[in-house]
Amino acid sequence: MFLFKKGLAFAVVLSFILLTACGTNSVQTNKTAQANETTAAAANLKPQETKEPVTIEFWYGLGGKLGENMKTLIDEFNASQKEVIVKGVVQADYSETEQKLQAAIAAGKVPAAVLSSNVEWARKGYFAPMDEMMKQYPNYNKEDFVQTFLAQGQVDGKQYFIPMYGTTQVMYYRKDLFKKYGIKAEDLKTWEDLAAAAAKMTEKSNGKTTIYGWEPMWGRDNLIDAVLSKGGRILSEDGKTVMIDSPEWVETWDLFRKWIHEDNIMRIHSGGNGWEYWYKTIDDVMKGKAAGYTGSSGDQGDLDFTQLGAMEQPGWEGIGEGKPVAGAVMAGIPAKASDEEKQAAFKWLSFFNNSKNTAFWSMKTGYIAVRQSALKDPAFITYSEQNPQSKIPLMQAAHGSEPFQDPTGGKINDALSIAADKVEIENIPAAEALKEAKEVAQKALDNMK
Repeated sequence: MFLFKKGLAFAVVLSFILLTACGTNSVQTNKTAQANETTAAAANLKPQETKEPVTIEFWYGLGGKLGENMKTLIDEFNASQKEVIVKGVVQADYSETEQKLQAAIAAGKVPAAVLSSNVEWARKGYFAPMDEMMKQYPNYNKEDFVQTFLAQGQVDGKQYFIPMYGTTQVMYYRKDLFKKYGIKAEDLKTWEDLAAAAAKMTEKSNGKTTIYGWEPMWGRDNLIDAVLSKGGRILSEDGKTVMIDSPEWVETWDLFRKWIHEDNIMRIHSGGNGWEYWYKTIDDVMKGKAAGYTGSSGDQGDLDFTQLGAMEQPGWEGIGEGKPVAGAVMAGIPAKASDEEKQAAFKWLSFFNNSKNTAFWSMKTGYIAVRQSALKDPAFITYSEQNPQSKIPLMQAAHGSEPFQDPTGGKINDALSIAADKVEIENIPAAEALKEAKEVAQKALDNMK
């Protein structure tokens, strides 16, 4: 009996152990299964949670402090989010950017964003329209843009380019030389006034000019600004006739030729690599080798306004105030970029021209803010009060001319650039240079019909 009970007890204990072991295995199995399911689920989520950011290239042709400020905003953008990494690729200038972009398009390997715009390339499908991308950003607010700038990026009713900053060419002068010769900036209402002042401030030693009264910026742009202020046109109202040999053109360009080559009261720097000629011109004024120069509103970030002042471009006697070009520098997204790259590019571009950053860019560079709300930015309000020169580009843009949209894909502008070199560098009479330019330009225009 005792043996039976003892054996029975042993059997019960053994059964309990076996049952417990089975239960433990079952629980463990369930836990293992659950763990496996969790691991599997995590594995499915992992690609989304650890998705690599999209890396894109942004090409821009900016040097000096402009380039530094662009890098500042690129770095700030990269640090502000984890979806996109922008790699800035610096070009020598705007022209080189376009030249390299043309080669990149031909090769099929393009940057995702570029500080460049070309209406004809947009028509040919080389750039992607941004209208749908804009709709994905409810707070983008197109109406907040300066509408004349926004319109410059539209081609056939679609938005191909976004304005990044506005620009116009204004006048910078040395305060000490103006004071020395009793010249007041507010009295220089016309180009005739400026030429007289330049003659007065020009200094010579042993037959050589040591201080020039003024330095226009090399190229067609300053010359065109002066022509537009005199009432000249590039094309007739119907767009069929090139008008660059009209009296307004010939008289204006020949005056600049005379001031540079005969009177020696003005000079230009030309050639060099990228913006080299531009910075040589600025350097002359900063070192007191010239009393002033005509340059971009964007030069303000490189200038010392304890020494310099700024004023608007003048008009002409009997005609009225100046009407120089006020245009937008725009960015585009090449059509051959992938869809993912396009979205990433737009995210970056929309960051650059939000209200805060366009105000920052304007304060740092002197370029015109492209969003109206930037003018209400507290920092911008304080800055403009403390730096009155920052208001000059805005004041000039209010009565400026719209940029010329070359219907020939650049052939009219190229002809004007060649003519400008003949007048400014080779001392060829304006009538001769512009007549040749018109023949080339008219032929190019006629071939478009």
